[in-house]
Amino acid sequence: MTGNDPLKNRSFKAPGILEMLKRDLLGKRRPLDCIQVEVTSFCAGRCTYCPHTTMAETWKSRHMEADVFAALWQLMRVSERVHLQGWGEPLLHPRFFDFAALARKADCQVSSTSCGLMMNDEIAYKLAHSGIDTLAFSLVGTDTVSNDSGRVGVPFEKVCSAVRMVKAAVKDMGYGPLDVHFAYLLLVDRVEAVKSLPNLMEELDISTAVISSLDYIADKEQACLAFAPHEKQKIAEVRSILQDVADKAAQMERKIVFALPGAKAAAHAGGCRENVTRSLYIDAEGMVSPCVYLNVPDNAENSNRRIFGSVLETNILEIWQNEDFLTFREALAKNTPDSACLNCPKRFEIIGKAR
Repeated sequence: MTGNDPLKNRSFKAPGILEMLKRDLLGKRRPLDCIQVEVTSFCAGRCTYCPHTTMAETWKSRHMEADVFAALWQLMRVSERVHLQGWGEPLLHPRFFDFAALARKADCQVSSTSCGLMMNDEIAYKLAHSGIDTLAFSLVGTDTVSNDSGRVGVPFEKVCSAVRMVKAAVKDMGYGPLDVHFAYLLLVDRVEAVKSLPNLMEELDISTAVISSLDYIADKEQACLAFAPHEKQKIAEVRSILQDVADKAAQMERKIVFALPGAKAAAHAGGCRENVTRSLYIDAEGMVSPCVYLNVPDNAENSNRRIFGSVLETNILEIWQNEDFLTFREALAKNTPDSACLNCPKRFEIIGKAR
């Protein structure tokens, strides 16, 4: 790297022994559970339900610069986890592994979510040796027919191949923390496919799958693919299916967790499943928002965009503590949320798992 590399020039002081002992032996938690970092908004996929596709004409594709990530150091030092993924494919970023290494130096757990398109043996090897503890691969189906119609340009077999490469790299390493998960998006028009998820997990040796529904509707015509809180009967029927799926996976000694909206706002920590009282989101340009849903990277007018500062202009900890951001979080926790959050499915979601 050049002599002007902000990840090399700055003095990043790693946690001392005393701090690590407090965490490891006394279980003392850091103030934040997780920071989600959009390392890039580029993606080669064209998933039909994603705003990257539906907002293609106004979409902002950009990589996070190293100085932006370096500015997150103080925040990482008070966070348990750094999740390297936002509205793009993180492995497209040429410095993904440098970012992961700095987060690990801050003694954070590090995770990411990938579509699998970029995977090859070299990247799989780097992932296995990176110290990242969780890598989730995204799916919307359990075979070519159910997955590929929604994930244009992201073939089911490519995802399976990517999983196999990473699993093989971890096995060859012989040790290491990396666990491979599925991030499964359940769409209304392909509920039947999810019944095969436990078998797919068994086939590919996946320990955990998290099933979510369509939380961000990028195109109003796709609302029919989501589960709205008022659709009680439809939700009850699919909840029963997912409960059976989770039970089947448990019998195989695998774990499935799912989330579906209830009729009323659920009693989540911080008033939302995203738990914005102990987490936040930084986009590729360094703009700070409560969550990924409130800062979609497009140039169109968006009344639901909420940005509380830039890490290139203001210390990240000062942004976290500024009055407007505090007021936003307090209102959500009191169930009197900002208008941007009022009807967000994340407020209504109820978590389910094996009985």
